[in-house]
Formats: sequence, C-alpha cells, structure tokens
Amino acid sequence: MYRVFCESLSNYKNIYLSNMDEYRALLVKPIELLADPDKYAREIQSNSVLFMKLNDLLAYMEKNIARYPKMKAFLWTLESRGFKGCSFGVAKPHELEEQTKLINMFLNFQYWDARTQ
Repeated sequence: MYRVFCESLSNYKNIYLSNMDEYRALLVKPIELLADPDKYAREIQSNSVLFMKLNDLLAYMEKNIARYPKMKAFLWTLESRGFKGCSFGVAKPHELEEQTKLINMFLNFQYWDARTQ
C-alpha cells in the first residue's frame, strides 16, 4: 500500500508538475513528506509548519476512517514507518479534506500507472 501511495504521488506530480498551479503545489507539499522519510526527519527537527500540517492531516485522516475506509490500513502502514499524527491546528479544514481525498485517490489506484511496474 505504501508503494502504491509513493508511486501514485510521483505520477501525480509528473502529470501536474509542468502546470502545477499554486494551490495544487501547496496542497501536495505536506503529503510529499510521507514519501521522503529523510525530509520528514529534518522537518521534525525544525518543528516546521510543514511538519505540523502533515500531523494535522494524519490526525484528520484517522478521525475520518469511517468515510475513507482504506485510510485505516494506510495509517497503520505509515505508523510502522514512524509517521503518527497529532493535531496542531495549523492546517485549514478544507485543505485537510482535499488532501485526504487526494490520498484516497492514490489508494484507489487513480494515479497508478501499471506500465511503470
């Protein structure tokens, strides 16, 4: 599941990178930390806003497992890799919802490219 997420994130960025409007770029920024544990560790050390936004997102996803059932297994996978959310209250609610929908699309293979496998 983590591999599907990482490769789907990469495909998403490849599709939209050349035409990445500011909103999409900002929306995906915290999510990118999940695919880069080294960068995540650096953000933890600096206690950055990006780190806080990711934690808000993880906490939001956990609260919304009933709406997004695939999140349960995905969050378990993330936790085994050292990602555990807590709410800092930094992220905007509409951004959290959009980010959660995007991750859910990744987990539903909507940005999966079987040709790269």
